[in-house]
Amino acid sequence: MSTPPTPSLTPDDVEVVEKTTPYDGYFKLDIYRLKHKLFEGGWSGEMTREIFERGHAVSVLPYDPVLDQVVLIEQFRPGAYAALASDWFDGDASPWLIECVAGIIEKEEDPEDVARRETVEETGCRLGEIIPVCHYLSSPGGTSESVFVFCGQVDASNAGGIYGLTEEHENIRVFRIPAEEAFQLLNNGRIINAMTVIALQWLGANRDRVRVLWGGLGA
Repeated sequence: MSTPPTPSLTPDDVEVVEKTTPYDGYFKLDIYRLKHKLFEGGWSGEMTREIFERGHAVSVLPYDPVLDQVVLIEQFRPGAYAALASDWFDGDASPWLIECVAGIIEKEEDPEDVARRETVEETGCRLGEIIPVCHYLSSPGGTSESVFVFCGQVDASNAGGIYGLTEEHENIRVFRIPAEEAFQLLNNGRIINAMTVIALQWLGANRDRVRVLWGGLGA
């Protein structure tokens, strides 16, 4: 296997002139004045950037290898509601999104522990084995958030119902569907959030291997 190239520049090649925090509420906004080294040598000019700081997150796609079904959720997303005001979405687009399980990592928490907790809170299912899928930056041009993506083994036979924490304004519809139907929702553009797209694409490429590993197919 080939190894990825070593980064040509590192965090040490950035100089922060000033960092301020004009807003710190449910989310936080930091303003950076900084400059960085250039590939061709020398330094960039000083730039100012607002960075949306919301911490880091976990997402997990609950998958039943025996039934060959995934457990998905549907819930209202304020950011999606705001985005749909643009001209880039069809009139039938909805701010109620089909997603996998997700949650914010609190200070000193382990991502896998968050995956297990959030799966119970949002679906009522308990995870067995967990496979790390990837760790990615959500939108590095404007936010520091990153997401740890997992695929988690579940028994989906009784998955369904309404879940979520009322004090966190969660109203989550849980449903289970065959993996092939989930892939079709993805292909039809019905699933439009990155963490779920990534998780389903990964499962599509690795489903047989996962089923053998978790006892859903004969080895």
